[in-house]
Amino acid sequence: MAEHTSRGSRIDCLDGLRGLASLWVMIGHGLLLTGWRLPVLSEPDLGVDLFIMLSGFLMVFHYRLRAAKEPWELTSTWRNFWVRRFLRIAPLYYLLLAVAFMLGPWLFESRMVIDAFLDRTPQSPARYLDNGLTNGLMHLSFLFGLSPDYAYRTPLPDWSIGLEMQFYAAFPFVMLLFKRSGRLKGALITAVIASAVVATTALLGIRFPMPAFLPLKMHIFLCGMLLALGLEEERSKAFLYGAAALALVLLPIGGDMTAMKTLMRVMLVAVFFVLLHHRFFGDALGGGLSALSSALGNRFFHWLGELSFGAYLWHLIFLQPLAAYFISAFGDMMTPPARFAVVTAILVPLVYMAACATFFAVEKPGQRLAKRLIDRRKAQPVEA
Repeated sequence: MAEHTSRGSRIDCLDGLRGLASLWVMIGHGLLLTGWRLPVLSEPDLGVDLFIMLSGFLMVFHYRLRAAKEPWELTSTWRNFWVRRFLRIAPLYYLLLAVAFMLGPWLFESRMVIDAFLDRTPQSPARYLDNGLTNGLMHLSFLFGLSPDYAYRTPLPDWSIGLEMQFYAAFPFVMLLFKRSGRLKGALITAVIASAVVATTALLGIRFPMPAFLPLKMHIFLCGMLLALGLEEERSKAFLYGAAALALVLLPIGGDMTAMKTLMRVMLVAVFFVLLHHRFFGDALGGGLSALSSALGNRFFHWLGELSFGAYLWHLIFLQPLAAYFISAFGDMMTPPARFAVVTAILVPLVYMAACATFFAVEKPGQRLAKRLIDRRKAQPVEA
């Protein structure tokens, strides 16, 4: 795969980063549900933050690639963007939402076994057992992330899916703001608005069980957006965008802001930046970073990235019954490291086989449908 250039349409390291973010979430949840802990890996929320940052980056990156053919001043561009994003997310999500609702009671029993054994606060039964019409409609419409009561009410890790859909809804407006007020100023205005909304909800006593509400994570999306905007700038301006992205992750909203978590978020931005701008770091270091970036785009990481969305949605469906089985069967006779190793050895191939099957059966057809709908619309004659 060719290295990204100013005319390229691919950045090698993105495949690997997407795939590793999904694997990080899976391994992190595996550690949490088997009772073992490892530094960094036991923080799956950081893997989700990496996903969010990559999403912000990719939306801007593809926006710039299509800017000549699909200017954002046209409403048709907005429509095409939303069609692409909806049909990229919704088909697989709807399928696994149905699976999660059907398996809810079994997954709830599994989770009760895990929580009791690990002496943790039990999960809310509503998260697993609410198959009611309101909960279903909230999730089918992707409005659940706007409600504290419904943002975390299925067995899936889908709070971030609703968050993603909110970002897609807001993205064209944010890009227009960037265009009219300037990129850095636009990012500042967006971050201030998001922070003000978060502060207002806190004053009103509104608490989300997970950061599923866009203002809680808008600053992380903005990090990725700024890194994309600085991609083809000269050295000093690229570093300015990188510094602004680093400043954004220091905002004390949308998650655990302990010193360690904050440092890890800063490290995520820094690593992403140097992989994107390895040409700025001299022949020796830059050459190594270039090789690493290329390696993250090889065939293995390409498929790890392609299957990342499916793996993210599938993994808890397999993980909770597996962890509960080994806890019930062996209890304290199996050490946490051994339990984690056995569960993970079974979990990872199962998840990626399921993700691969649904990638070809569900995700790819959804993407093809989006292309057909957009091409058909473009082919229609324009009325005088």
